[in-house]
Amino acid sequence: MTASSSGPLSPPMEPGAIIGILGGGQLGRMTALAAARLGYPCHIYTDEQDSPASQVAAKTIVAAYTDEAALAAFAKDVAVVTFEFENIPEITAATLARHVVVRPGPRCLAIAQDRLREKDFLNGIGAPTAPYRRVTSVQDLTHALRDLGRPAVLKTARLGYDGKGQVMIDGNMKPAAAWKAMGAAEGVLEGFVDFEREISVIVARAPDGTWAAFDPVENRHVHHVLDTTIAPAAIPRDLADKAIGTARHIAEQLDLVGLLAVEMFVTREGGILINELAPRPHNSGHWTMDACVTSQFEQFVRAICGLPLGSPARHADAVMKNLLGDEVLRWREILAEPAAKLHLYGKKEPRPGRKMGHVTRLLPRKDQQG
Repeated sequence: MTASSSGPLSPPMEPGAIIGILGGGQLGRMTALAAARLGYPCHIYTDEQDSPASQVAAKTIVAAYTDEAALAAFAKDVAVVTFEFENIPEITAATLARHVVVRPGPRCLAIAQDRLREKDFLNGIGAPTAPYRRVTSVQDLTHALRDLGRPAVLKTARLGYDGKGQVMIDGNMKPAAAWKAMGAAEGVLEGFVDFEREISVIVARAPDGTWAAFDPVENRHVHHVLDTTIAPAAIPRDLADKAIGTARHIAEQLDLVGLLAVEMFVTREGGILINELAPRPHNSGHWTMDACVTSQFEQFVRAICGLPLGSPARHADAVMKNLLGDEVLRWREILAEPAAKLHLYGKKEPRPGRKMGHVTRLLPRKDQQG
């Protein structure tokens, strides 16, 4: 689904201009591959040696995210800077923004990397979330549990992902034990949502306000890590339109240029609650690489470079399965499946729960079968 702004198109970056990517993970890797197909080399800035993105990039700088001299040198080489994960110091984006265009902007990063800011922002623009409370001590947590009841989920306010820094508090867990397990000085307690399913929508937004959204998908997690994405989600058309409209509204209120993934809960009553935001490519959008006219990674590159957005249309249904840990050792049998598309991330050590790659299995579109 797409819509266009009435404003003039921004001048696009010419092929050959260099894209700078903060972060060296698999999302940066797949973004760099998509950028190369459009003629844009990528420079990676990461604090890790031999990162997945560095293996396919034109240049990599390995330095701390707070190294101002390294950041200035990085900014001098590139035409635009983006990021592939949110756990970057705010000062990094602010420092770079003084030298070069950063898309999405530092404000998007600041909101998305802090769960309290994110929830306050969402509720402030009329995008509903689960009930929540800020907690900074065991005493705060005790009071918050009285307000929200049990079960509830305690999460770190910052730097948590893939279930890290999250504690489910059931009827028996003591607040002090939950606080210790969470392991941070500030957290957010979320009221438990008895949801019917989890979905996500990925929306792209260009500098002129043009936008395009992929079909909503259903996400299934194992031990708080995304395991499988089913495209499209089996939800009514009016609910899908509502989810897309909500994602577009959030992107507009953020004044986002780039890509935004919006994770949502579908309640038993058929409503939508926002879970989390990610202003970047997202694991639940990997299926678009093989099942859509334009992948999420190409769309991301188009948006940050000021190019016209591509069609997000789905030409096949799909099931995307993450290859976690030793699951990657099944690569031979996956390649033997005619309708399976294998993507490996170049990581050398398959640790439990580590995302080593993914496989997308394509299926005929159910809505086009006679």
